[in-house]
Parts: sequence; structure tokens; C-alpha cells
Amino acid sequence: MLERRRPIPVEEAVERVIGYKKQGETEKVLILEAYGRTLGEDVAATHHVPPFDRSPYDGFAIRAQDSSNASSEEPVHFKVIEEIGAGSVAKNIPGPYEAIRIMTGAQLPEGCDAVVMLELAKEYNKENQSYISIKRSYQPGDNVSFTGEDTKKGTVLLKKGESINPGAIALLATFGYECISVAKKPSVAIFATGTELLDVGEELKPGKIRNSNAYMLYAQIIRAGGKPFMLGKLPDHLETCYEAIKNASENFDMIITTGGVSVGDYDYMPDVYKKLGAEVLFNKVAMRPGSVTTAAVKGDILLYGLSGNPSACFVGFELFVKPVIKSRLFSEKPHLLKLQATLTEDFPKPNPFTRFIRSALSIEGDRVKVTPSGFDKSSAVSSLAASDSFIMLPGGTRGFQKGDTVDVLIHEGLEGDVWPWS
Repeated sequence: MLERRRPIPVEEAVERVIGYKKQGETEKVLILEAYGRTLGEDVAATHHVPPFDRSPYDGFAIRAQDSSNASSEEPVHFKVIEEIGAGSVAKNIPGPYEAIRIMTGAQLPEGCDAVVMLELAKEYNKENQSYISIKRSYQPGDNVSFTGEDTKKGTVLLKKGESINPGAIALLATFGYECISVAKKPSVAIFATGTELLDVGEELKPGKIRNSNAYMLYAQIIRAGGKPFMLGKLPDHLETCYEAIKNASENFDMIITTGGVSVGDYDYMPDVYKKLGAEVLFNKVAMRPGSVTTAAVKGDILLYGLSGNPSACFVGFELFVKPVIKSRLFSEKPHLLKLQATLTEDFPKPNPFTRFIRSALSIEGDRVKVTPSGFDKSSAVSSLAASDSFIMLPGGTRGFQKGDTVDVLIHEGLEGDVWPWS
């Protein structure tokens, strides 16, 4: 007798798997290995920036009080007693009407409190001595970058859970973070089930198809921030499937199988979960595609049975697996970003369950528009490559028309969203 399954709402399915998210772990990596990783702790400024008062221009450091009477009619003259570049410190302390030539980034000399920009000073020599004259007065602090005006010591620069991009690398280097605490990538095992599957390099044969889902999942796991492990194909044989899943459950944080979760005679994954003693969180979701998506938990290990149909498998991963990976990477917004967009063409299909349509976003003026990516069956592969989002149509609706406002979930992008979406 075939198993009867009760579909649960998408929102409830998401909440059930997120409820079993495991606390993420951290590890240390060198700064040159940190790009693309996720911060495992807040990063704070270890010193002020600038670390000292400095000149933002090439020019002349002076005492502002000496310029108080300068005018076009009566320029004030300064004797240049020294020259310093960035990284150098002045050896002399200027007295009245003395200046030090200074380069951009150099520390403001002791006793000086203003900088005359190079183009506003007239340079001349007299008896082998350099001088400048200026035609305007300066106030203390003019043309000076002060200690800590960019960043104060102790300021939190980057938050735990943020992705490390090139700008973050620059910050880490600026503040001397040679080693960085990052979130440890969750390890995810991938199995493809079904004797009908061929490897990518094999010739097609009657009744056979190539194993595309495992490779797709491998890329999705990397994109989500996990560490994928391809463990091969499983035949339609209960004991073989059980032993493989049991062994994997001892070595990985999550296990994904694709295929073998329907209700046919050769769909063994429900029996495998039962034999493992895993608690099934759900085995049917009120959604299209991917209604037969299954999730189970054994200890700290999450097991996912995703559909063998490519589009259904893709959607199931983005909705139920990706948020758990993101949560273990300390993300505060692990879910797909939700926004609203204008539908560019009719979608007349009725929707008894919540439907996720592969789609592509575009911007025209100040409007966000969304277009279905093409062939919409759960077995479709071609529409996936052209998709950056899902149009999310609620269950119980009877189709939508061009110009309607619809909810869209973005899967191609770094920004996430909080839960619930509504």
C-alpha cells in the first residue's frame, strides 16, 4: 500500500527545519584565505584612524596664529626649516613664522596646527634659504586630518555573520588582523539515487538520463557558503541506501539525497529514515514544484530528501537547505530576500498549492519587473540557468495577469531576509 502523506504549508516546513539549526562553529584563517568567508566574530578597530594628526595635502605645516594678519595686500612670510614625507616625523619644532614642508599623509609636526596647501603658498629662495608667503589667515585645524576622525579605537567595523568582501579585507589589513575568525563551513554530503542515472561523461542510453542534480546541488551548496561532498549514486536498493546514509551521518553536518522520495515502489528514502531512527520533520509540502520534499533529523544531523526533478530539487534546496547553512554561518538574514515586482506576462495556471516559478528580474525606470524564465514543469532544466528569482504565487489562486503585482524571492544574490516573509 502506498504511503499517504499530509502536505504542510511552506512556511511551516521552513520553520521546522530552522528549528533544528545547529549552532555554528568558528575557525581561524589567514587574511589571504579570508575572502568570501563569513566572519565568526565582530571585528573592532585596534587603533584610531588616522592614528595621529596628519596632513591630507601636500603643503606647509604652520602655526595658525602666525597667519592672523595675512592678506593680499600684506602677505606673511615663513622660513621653511624642514621637509617631511609620509612615514617621516619632523625633527624640529617650528618657532614663530617658521614652516615645515609636508607631504600628504605625513604626521603634523609638533607645534603646528594648520596646513597651507601647496598651491596657496608662494615659494621663493633668499640667500640659499627657502621661504613661503601666504595671503590669507588660517584657523587651528585648517587642512588637518585629526586623530580618530575616520574611526575611533574600539569601533565595531564588521559584524559577525558578514561576508568578507575586498573592502572588508582592506579593513582587516588596516587594523592588523593577520588571522581572522570565520564561520566553519557546514559539510554537506550529496547522493543521487536511481539506477536510471548516468555520470556526466557517459553516453546516453535508452531509459537513462545524466545525473545533473548532484552537480547543481554542489554549486548551490558552495553559493550558500557550505562545503559540498559528492558521494556518488545510490541504486534502487534499500540496504545499500541505508548503509551509505548511515555512514554519511557519522561524518557530515547535513545529507542531501535527490530522488527516491516519492511514493513509488522504488522510492526507498522514507524507509531509510525509519531504519536510521531519524525523526521525519515533513514528507510533503503544499508547494509546486517539489511537493514530495522530505526533511528528517537524527541528532544534530539534518537529512534532506529532495525531488529528482531538477527544478523541484533546486527550489527545495533554496527554501529549506540554504537557510540552515546560512544560519550556521551566523547570518541574521538567512532566508531568500522577498520583494514585490510587476508581472510582465500572463500566468494563467491555477495554483492549488503555493507555486514557485523560476523567473528573471529587470528594472525599468523606478519599477521592478519579473518575467517567468520559460518552460515551467518541475522536470525543466533550461529555465534554471535563466533564473535569478522565484515568483511566489499563493495557493488557492486561479492565475495572474500581466501587470499584476506579485511576490518574488531572490536566490541569486548575497542579501538575505528575516523570517517570516509576511
